[in-house]
Amino acid sequence: MSEPIRPSTILPAQRTPFTVVTEDGQTLVGEVSAPLSNPTAAILCCHPNPTGGGMMDSHIYKKAANRLPAMAGITVVRFNTRGTTSEAGTSTGTYDNGRAEKFDVEAMIRYCFDTLHLTELWVVGWSFGTSIAISHARDPRIKGLILLSPTLLDIVDGDLEFWAQDGRPITALIPEFDDYLTPDKAAIRFSVIPHIELIPVEGAKHLWVGEPYVHRVLSEITRVVAPTRLPLPTDI
Repeated sequence: MSEPIRPSTILPAQRTPFTVVTEDGQTLVGEVSAPLSNPTAAILCCHPNPTGGGMMDSHIYKKAANRLPAMAGITVVRFNTRGTTSEAGTSTGTYDNGRAEKFDVEAMIRYCFDTLHLTELWVVGWSFGTSIAISHARDPRIKGLILLSPTLLDIVDGDLEFWAQDGRPITALIPEFDDYLTPDKAAIRFSVIPHIELIPVEGAKHLWVGEPYVHRVLSEITRVVAPTRLPLPTDI
């Protein structure tokens, strides 16, 4: 007999903690959640702002790690940026408003390719994580970006223009009632990137609270990186 997927649902995966050292000598903690069979693609998750409680266990990313390896064959790589704490531990260093986090993002991308030997890697950012993805996830090996509740608060001049010229896919999910960037404003701010896919999500808020919105976010991620595995189940 099946039962509905709940916020606490944890599906089978190979879950492995790790540490990574950045070029400027900080040690980042994280976890890889890999499918037990039939792998498809991989996502590297950049979390919301740690000054507001963001971390690798922020609920969308924790649920992605708990579900997507089994549901969609997606490897989920999560980590704490410098100075950030979760159950996995604390990354060394100090929060730097998205600037020194460049070393964190670059170290994690190298880890994904050079140590984990992932090939189909997408970078997913949420809130503050979208800014460090836009600014620093420029390794030519990544497939593209997926942005959840982008704020555009911590980017600098030239960041959006880089992606406009680069041409790799970018998908942005914009909550209808976002605290920072609503769909109408997002259309204006992102207009410099003609190929971006902007997806307004009716009724949603910045933190994507509620199982219907979690399912929507995980489904949109899967649509981009592993479309053959849709639709995602709502029961197990």
